[in-house]
Amino acid sequence: MSSSSESKSVTYSSTRGCPSQHDLSFREVVMRGLAHDRGLFVPNTFPSVTKEEVESWRSLSYADLAVEVIGKYVKEDEVPREKLADIVTRSCAAFRAIDVTPVVDVGGHMVLELFHGPTFAFKDVALQMLGNFFEYFLETGSNDGRLTVLGATSGDTGSAAIYGLRGKKGVDCVILYPKGRVSEIQERQMTTVPDANIHCVSVEGTFDDCQDIVKASFADPAFREKVKLGAVNSINWCRVLAQTTYYFWSYLRVTDKHPTAEEVHFSVPTGNFGDVLAGYYAKRMGLPVGKLIVATNENDILHRFFAKGEYHRRDIHATMSPSMDICVSSNFERYLYHLAGDDPATLANWMKAFESTGKLTITGKKLEEARKDFTSARCDTSMTLETIKEYSDKHKYVLCPHSAVGVSAIHQTQMVHPNTVCLATAHEGKFPDAVKKAVDPLPEPPAELKKLWTMEMRKSYCANDVKKVQDLVEAKIEERIRSEGGGGSESDSAGQFKKAVVAAAIVGAVAVGVQTFVKARRS
Repeated sequence: MSSSSESKSVTYSSTRGCPSQHDLSFREVVMRGLAHDRGLFVPNTFPSVTKEEVESWRSLSYADLAVEVIGKYVKEDEVPREKLADIVTRSCAAFRAIDVTPVVDVGGHMVLELFHGPTFAFKDVALQMLGNFFEYFLETGSNDGRLTVLGATSGDTGSAAIYGLRGKKGVDCVILYPKGRVSEIQERQMTTVPDANIHCVSVEGTFDDCQDIVKASFADPAFREKVKLGAVNSINWCRVLAQTTYYFWSYLRVTDKHPTAEEVHFSVPTGNFGDVLAGYYAKRMGLPVGKLIVATNENDILHRFFAKGEYHRRDIHATMSPSMDICVSSNFERYLYHLAGDDPATLANWMKAFESTGKLTITGKKLEEARKDFTSARCDTSMTLETIKEYSDKHKYVLCPHSAVGVSAIHQTQMVHPNTVCLATAHEGKFPDAVKKAVDPLPEPPAELKKLWTMEMRKSYCANDVKKVQDLVEAKIEERIRSEGGGGSESDSAGQFKKAVVAAAIVGAVAVGVQTFVKARRS
């Protein structure tokens, strides 16, 4: 690679191959979230790191290491290095642990504790950074300074997104979650945030229903432009990129203790595939990663893929690890794109078949290729409880149900080694009803979680219907604008929003007129 190309940021294209969604900048893909052809953005090239370069990062703080890793993708032409360092440093300052994500030795293997952020879940690492990137891009000209983040959550994404975006100027954050399918603490973490730009919506249905509403809204040009839609789910490239940083961090911490380890293995509790995908991308960059263990609960579409090559959709089963109760893993499309040889035509055909039949089957060399990087295991409820109890009794270490799935997986795959890292994705205090089935008495919950029970909740209810959700989103934006504008008087922001509505209507009318004209000509 030439020095001129090394000074330029990585560009991104959609997995579905639409020409207008090709060679976009980091700023564009972060602000856009989902590609307009319904694909996901992937890097056009992967920056490389040498083992010597990784070694030179050993003494860095987490924030400084993260700047080095992200700086491989985001150069001065996108974000000045000083500003990048500021964004990352402020994001890391939100964590209670000095190391941000400590690595501890438990039961003959390592545990990467990703729950020391504001919402006690791994998603804080990426969403603190994403919120600060959003803020910077809006301040420097993107979207006319306005953004509506629409996200779906199975539990932890929602609260982490809310804590990353609360109070951000120009941002409305709307989070959809399935009614009765998140833990009470998860719901309270979302709905007790009082900031006017935060809107929580309880939807009748499942997480996948919520995710489908989000995807349909991104596929609606008039609505997308009207509200300046952006994504905060793991489909947003910034989240995957931010998560690669803790693979580098944990590799260095493991090899601090075990200098002779040639590579480090990772077991990742997996639902949407974004977290383990970040490990795959770190490996693609050159980090000495061994096996990536995809650990699922009873909703095991990913385990069935790596075990038998069958990516077949099934109904969701409610479990005690609700953040993994997903029947279609939205980030998996990114990996399938690479498995297809980075060929968007092949990927588009695969996804078309899957979307029409609910089934995608991979065999032969392609499946063998997938198994070179990944292995998998399935952990049901009884196994989850057994793991929580065993680690509490033997090691005095309490796992959350999701983290227990990852730990169970290394026992099932016989990967309990000092150079195997299990990602502890949430604090056990977020899931007391599940944990108390295996641990009695429960540990004292953190003060930040205890106080949630005394705080007022704010939420809306909505049917499982795209148009009704979109109408609610528009109403919430107008409500927030009126409250900030001082009652009934129309603020500048309200005027701008109404102009955007009119402009979007004109765009829609013109599109309909053109379609009518074309049809008339053809007939």
